[in-house]
Amino acid sequence: MPRASLGPPLPRAFLLLSKTMRKVLVLNTTYEPLNVCSARRALVLLFKGKAEVLEQSGAAFRSARATYELPHVIRLQSYVHVPRRAAAARVSRRAVFARDRHRCQYCGSERHLTVDHVVPRCKGGPDTWDNLVTSCAPCNRKKGDRPPQQAGLRLLHKPQPPEPASFIFMHVDHIHESWRPYLSFAS
Repeated sequence: MPRASLGPPLPRAFLLLSKTMRKVLVLNTTYEPLNVCSARRALVLLFKGKAEVLEQSGAAFRSARATYELPHVIRLQSYVHVPRRAAAARVSRRAVFARDRHRCQYCGSERHLTVDHVVPRCKGGPDTWDNLVTSCAPCNRKKGDRPPQQAGLRLLHKPQPPEPASFIFMHVDHIHESWRPYLSFAS
């Protein structure tokens, strides 16, 4: 069976793809995280010569005629301009969860999550990054329409606009070890 030249020869035993291995981190030419894509999309970018492999996964994709080693991290060959202001301005439930890493900002729980307004909307609290946090349902019920201090709650982290690379948590639940050197928040 012929093999494409995308890396060193593969061992005879091929790994099944876990959900974390099906995702590939895409970096700009400046090594800035741009996106998370599927392993299939990453292979297409590699075949077209639009990207290079920085980290291999050890898993393989087999077609009828060839076997290809799947990457974990790829870097684009040409620079992609990303308008950061527009992305930072968008507030959504999913983005708030990603920024707070799917943890309640009052107790740290990862279960029954909702979005909470630090200053309640009925008291004039806006729908902004500085006023929205991830909260578990019990903490949200305890807080009600009061500020956290009046409800006996304390924020673990002050809410603020997300870091540029926090979008990665919107696409994956687990950050693979091979991605950590390329992510600024992984230190």
